Amino acid sequence: SIVSKKAVGEEIRRVLGATLQLVAAAMAWAVTVAIVLGVTSAVRPGTLVDKAVMVLGLLGLSLPIFWVGLMLIWWLAFRWQMFPISGWGGPIWTAEGFYYTVLPAVTLGANLVGSLARMTRAQVLEVLRQDYIRTALAKGLVQRRVLYTHALRNAALPIVTLVGLQFGYLLGGAVVTETVFSWPGMGRTVVRAILSKDFPLVQGIVLTMALSFVTINLLVDLLYAALDPRIRYT
Repeated sequence: SIVSKKAVGEEIRRVLGATLQLVAAAMAWAVTVAIVLGVTSAVRPGTLVDKAVMVLGLLGLSLPIFWVGLMLIWWLAFRWQMFPISGWGGPIWTAEGFYYTVLPAVTLGANLVGSLARMTRAQVLEVLRQDYIRTALAKGLVQRRVLYTHALRNAALPIVTLVGLQFGYLLGGAVVTETVFSWPGMGRTVVRAILSKDFPLVQGIVLTMALSFVTINLLVDLLYAALDPRIRYT
């Protein structure tokens, strides 16, 4: 690093954990909420619940990350004082770390909830129209078991693909989120490196993000075989 005179690898190791913590937390809550909303919407097509989920999904896709972050800071941190305004409280498994992670993770995952909920709804709706679903229901299987054991698993491949692709988006969005919340991760570090023209550090962080994206998508490809027994890698 030109500025700190330290090895680029050492600088990246110092901030990598905070970024991975933020991205993992954002991915966890976004995937959980999106799948629940998407499945709920798919089993009640055309109802008020379905329309409400679609509106929420559209809002999630439309709202800019920085605006969501600023609104959360204004309402939940500044006015209601429920969460800290900025900073990092340590690992997420500690009480303070979890407390500091909530607002940045919600901000970063908001767009993912919108796209993933709409994708889940479309895929589950398509699967629910298949003959084997009607056969399972006709044989007397409980609807919840049919939905989560058969329908959701068969609809999972496109959903998993989207999650893998969105991981790269979350890494990119972390740059904005970490800047808004003063989160000491790779995103904020790369912004400071660009402003100070610390090109070796910029190159190292970009390479690390690219390798992370490739690794996650490789794991997604391997996960296909676990979800669909028809897929085999030779």
